[in-house]
Amino acid sequence: MQIRQLTERDFDEQISLSEFAFQYRLSADERDAKREKFRPEQSWGAFDEQDRLLSQLTILPLECWVGGRALKMGGIAGVSTWPEARRMNCVTQLLANSLSHMREQGQTISMLHPFSVPFYRKFGWELTIEQKKYEVETALLPKRKDEPGRMEAIDKRGESLNELYETFASTYQGALKRDADWWANRVLVKPGRVSAWRNEGGALEGYLFYEAKEGVVTVRDWAALNEEARSALWTFLANHDSMAKTIRLEAPIDDGLSFLLPDPRGVRQEVHSYFMSRIVDVEGFVRQYPFAEAPANEELTIRVTDEHAPWNHNVFKITWEKDGTASAAATEGEAEASCHIRALAAMLLGNRRPQWLYRSGLLAGSPEAAKLLERRIPAHTPFLPDFF
Repeated sequence: MQIRQLTERDFDEQISLSEFAFQYRLSADERDAKREKFRPEQSWGAFDEQDRLLSQLTILPLECWVGGRALKMGGIAGVSTWPEARRMNCVTQLLANSLSHMREQGQTISMLHPFSVPFYRKFGWELTIEQKKYEVETALLPKRKDEPGRMEAIDKRGESLNELYETFASTYQGALKRDADWWANRVLVKPGRVSAWRNEGGALEGYLFYEAKEGVVTVRDWAALNEEARSALWTFLANHDSMAKTIRLEAPIDDGLSFLLPDPRGVRQEVHSYFMSRIVDVEGFVRQYPFAEAPANEELTIRVTDEHAPWNHNVFKITWEKDGTASAAATEGEAEASCHIRALAAMLLGNRRPQWLYRSGLLAGSPEAAKLLERRIPAHTPFLPDFF
């Protein structure tokens, strides 16, 4: 078996496997459009002795927000294998190769949408992003408020929304940094219109990208910079009551809409496990991570278990400066704390606090070590309003 990047000549095989695995069929025109956008350098395959494609995945070169900083992230997508090649460790070898490749590219973290959580946990990815899905009857929303601002229709263009989106998204852990291509071909390519909220001074503070169809308003993308903007967006949605009885929207896990309604019992809300994350390079990631400030410099030794990335499978001495900058370096001797790479991702990229992981047995060591990690790791809400 050979693991290599795809080339232009592998396009048809790549599409045929994707069509089979994900159960869709492209028309001739759609296939031609895909061919024009094909980036073989982003795709890797496992090939047999006759150079036939057995299994494949794509590594999207993305950036995501972590503690208000945009970090390089490898987005794993399109993982698929022909039935005849299953149980041959094709994906195992592809994922191992992907970790090395992402590390070389400076992508210290990776994210993916799992077909199976237990499967990807075996390779070091962990659930870090949950999503709250609302289905709200318009009749349950509060009556219209007189806000010192206005809603207005704006152009359906990423450049009109990106500055506001980034201000909003950068407050969450894991949200993507979108470029013009992502806006055009991943977000705004869907049907719908964009309405935005301007405050009393005329500054853009919120927007909705939504579609009203068959009695349902589906919000495809949104952002609000403050409570005034959030309230104005919901009021605007309530004003669609003559044409829609139901509003559907996805929100961060800590969104408190139901509590703010007169009768929250009528709101249907579901929490879904959504995306998994992985730390590709512990040393590189710790250098970039914005830890909390403290009165003094501090140190901690932690043993990390990582069966699939040998450079992470080590004891690290983490050194924190007072301003929150940190470094991690491999060291010898006993460790004051220990955890699997999955638990480390849950701490740094998810919303699982060190003390909770310590009580759950997923973080071992002294109580003082758990308290130090609790102090130094800021609390951030994970949210990903995109899919790949």
